Amino acid sequence: MTDKTADKTDYRATLNLTETPFPMRGDLPKREPGWVKQWEDEGLYKKLRAARCGHEKFVLHDGPPYANGQIHMGHAVNKILKDMIVKARQLKGMDAAYIPGWDCHGLPIENAIEKLHGRNLPRDEMQAKSRAYATEQIALQMGDFKRLGVLGDWDHPYRTMDFVNEAQEIRAFKRVIERGFVYRGLKPVYWCFDCGSSLAEFEIEYADKKSQTLDVGFAADEPWKVVTAFGLTTEAPPKPIYAVIWTTTAWTIPANQALNLNPELEYSLVDTPRGMLILAATLVEKCLERYKLEGRVLATVKGQALGGINFRHPLYDVDPGYKRLSPVYLADYATADDGTGIVHSSPAYGLDDFNSCVSNGMAYDDILNPVQGNGSYAADFPLFGGLNIWKAVPRIIEVLSQSDRLFATETITHSYPHCWRHKSPVIYRAAAQWFIRMDEGVGVFTKDKAPKTLRQTALEAIEETNFYPENGRARLRDMIAGRPDWCISRQRSWGVPLPFFLHKDSGELHPKTMEILDIAADMVEAGGIEAWSKASTEEIFARAGVAADAPQYTKSTDILEVWFDSGTTHTTVLKHSHAGSGHENGPEADLYLEGHDQHRGWFHSSLLTACAMYGRAPYRSLLTHGFTVDSKGIKMSKSLGNGIEPQEINKKLGAEIVRLWVAASDYSGDIAGDDKILARVVDAYRRIRNTLRFLMANVSDFDPAKDAVPLEQMLEIDRYALSRAAQFQAEVLAHYEVYEFHPVVAKLQVYCSEDLGAFYLDILKDRLYTTAPKSLARRSAQTALWTITHAMLRWMAPFLSFTAEEAWKIFGTSESIFFETYSELGAPDAALMEKWAKIRTARELVNKEIESLREGGQVGSSLQANVELTVPLQAHGDLWEALVSLGDDAKFVFITSKFAIDAGDTLAVKVTPSEATKCERCWHWRDDVGSDDAHPAICGRCTSNLFGAGEDRKFA
Repeated sequence: MTDKTADKTDYRATLNLTETPFPMRGDLPKREPGWVKQWEDEGLYKKLRAARCGHEKFVLHDGPPYANGQIHMGHAVNKILKDMIVKARQLKGMDAAYIPGWDCHGLPIENAIEKLHGRNLPRDEMQAKSRAYATEQIALQMGDFKRLGVLGDWDHPYRTMDFVNEAQEIRAFKRVIERGFVYRGLKPVYWCFDCGSSLAEFEIEYADKKSQTLDVGFAADEPWKVVTAFGLTTEAPPKPIYAVIWTTTAWTIPANQALNLNPELEYSLVDTPRGMLILAATLVEKCLERYKLEGRVLATVKGQALGGINFRHPLYDVDPGYKRLSPVYLADYATADDGTGIVHSSPAYGLDDFNSCVSNGMAYDDILNPVQGNGSYAADFPLFGGLNIWKAVPRIIEVLSQSDRLFATETITHSYPHCWRHKSPVIYRAAAQWFIRMDEGVGVFTKDKAPKTLRQTALEAIEETNFYPENGRARLRDMIAGRPDWCISRQRSWGVPLPFFLHKDSGELHPKTMEILDIAADMVEAGGIEAWSKASTEEIFARAGVAADAPQYTKSTDILEVWFDSGTTHTTVLKHSHAGSGHENGPEADLYLEGHDQHRGWFHSSLLTACAMYGRAPYRSLLTHGFTVDSKGIKMSKSLGNGIEPQEINKKLGAEIVRLWVAASDYSGDIAGDDKILARVVDAYRRIRNTLRFLMANVSDFDPAKDAVPLEQMLEIDRYALSRAAQFQAEVLAHYEVYEFHPVVAKLQVYCSEDLGAFYLDILKDRLYTTAPKSLARRSAQTALWTITHAMLRWMAPFLSFTAEEAWKIFGTSESIFFETYSELGAPDAALMEKWAKIRTARELVNKEIESLREGGQVGSSLQANVELTVPLQAHGDLWEALVSLGDDAKFVFITSKFAIDAGDTLAVKVTPSEATKCERCWHWRDDVGSDDAHPAICGRCTSNLFGAGEDRKFA
């Protein structure tokens, strides 16, 4: 352009309006799959590992999702959180490996196979079909996890059903035996009829259940002992005497074998028209009201006086099969909180009942256990043989009523244990099972006895673990403190075997059990659990050198419960199948991360197995997140239809929106999501993307190698912007260090909208667009923008991974943003930060006054305003100095055509419309518009920037 150009010049064409191939619209659903494919085709994860080889390791051990069914939003939240943490550590410069895993054994898969192929499949067929099914499910879930942008070693995940992991689990089990924690015992354990197996505490949840309460009378077999105990006449009483019990489990009455009274509780003998009733003294009035009886208390004694007295089973006179006595045992767990104060005891179906009866001399063989694994009484059981226990309740009530032993019954709704998987009610049922001992005792084949009990060791390990959030510590501590021994055996097919042989007569383990465990592990490592299942006792004993013993022993068909599978991955995976990703000096992972329900699940079982094997926790830190819920706080559920599915959101909005939603949510509580919430997330994404696009567009003609301006030569506001970026980065990295993302997302939005959009970039536009392309003023601004863009891409990369990578392909130099580390921004300039904080406060005050004139139609934009700011020197001397130091650049900071500062008594702003002419190029209102006859439509500043030496900028 020459100085003779006509005044019809298109001055917009003279502005530095640079472009970027980074589009305004993300078009995420269409473009994201391409990034996933590119990462996979180029082997990005493998290259990232090579790039960080030798660096400090960070191990987030993946809690394995179960290989059954399509992933839901809860899975997505979990995997995205893990991915964000790993990427944040990767960008910190650490070797942050991520090995995804799957839990493959267990009942849900067996159930799926039974639905497809029928029940009672041969063991070999069940195992083969289960392995194939799990393999298919893993492939489907893996595809969904990849689609979410999760980077990991998808080519080499761990699966609990891999032969090496199955074998190492047996070896881990052997170590637990050596440490003295394993024993076999008859105990009531949770039993699910749908599972057909025992359950661990981890597999129980509580839900409401309707039950029939029963008040049942047990007639005294020795009535004279009763009246004597109450200090009454020794003559035979004129009426029958009943010890009345109250229960919510009518189905246990037929198996009753004792009564329990509290030795320190007072019991009364009450005379009523139906006989003389023994009831807790404090409950007499309530009980008589319930029975619709009048009564008179004859005497009261403590329960201790009634110990050892025999009563008759309530069906004693109904069927010969019930002609047995129920002795009174004294037990603290009988209370007067409700009922009658007397607890009927069926030792096969209650842990307290079992312990009471056994401690009073009842032999295991004498314990009645008529309920079968399928939930029905044994076929030959008197009166109720073959009936399902729940369906038998009306019949039991009918028989008790007909025999005049039923005093009252009503329906109640109460909290009751249910199977975690089937959501069906469970019972306690006595069965010979294998347990891991929590407290003191002698284990089988102890070789290296642990110095402390498992409970003590686990409680100490909890205190040495970091918890995010901290309240998880108390939750896990309480569970460990009160839990019973861990039942680890299951009566199923699809799982790692308990490789035991029991003597047919004595029930004892073979003396060479530990050698047999080694043989089992070797066989499984070579051919999977199927190899062990197919091998005969004779074959295995021959390998152990004890072939002659084979006829005397029975091969156990029990398997280890699935929580032992996942609970030992700290060893089977981190120290064996994927040892390269673990610490060489021990099994601890830096972090375990799962939903808060895993305090009773994976966190719990992993803690117990590691403490049993090594005497310490397998993790340094535990992080828990909440459940996904709808906007009303109701847990997302397919049956309720209130969920949002990740697959649908990916297709509609893009996985990046799911990732941003997860990052923006406070995962320490439940995570709410619905279409309206996601719409807000989309808006937040657009604001961040548009800011990023502006930054990239305005450095598109900037080559840092040639154009970067040294810090000391940069304009002051640019140096301030870098200081603010450094300050912001420190905040971001502090949040990342403690696994916090929602404050980062919230602050990033504020940073983009207020620090950049409403302040720095707003001020910068004039300098970027109107100064000479290669001027110091513009290059200084571009240096700051280039640095901020680099930093920002790294800040957002852990959660906006697709967007950061897309931008990096245009803006960066290396193959991927994830090869980078956080920018070196140095420490913020404290004095500069303080000065510009005051200027920003003044700017907000001025903008408020300008906006008042805009609303009144007196000015069109802030550039049409002339501003006079009065500052009281005594109260705001530091503000005065800050503003005065800007000199003529103050008008650029306040985006006005004129800015003046005066001293006065109060802080005040005076805004008047400019009477000057508007420059068609820079839009400033200036008196020198038209000072160049060749360009009458533009101001002297623009003339200088276009044809002369260019204006001098120092501050803004």
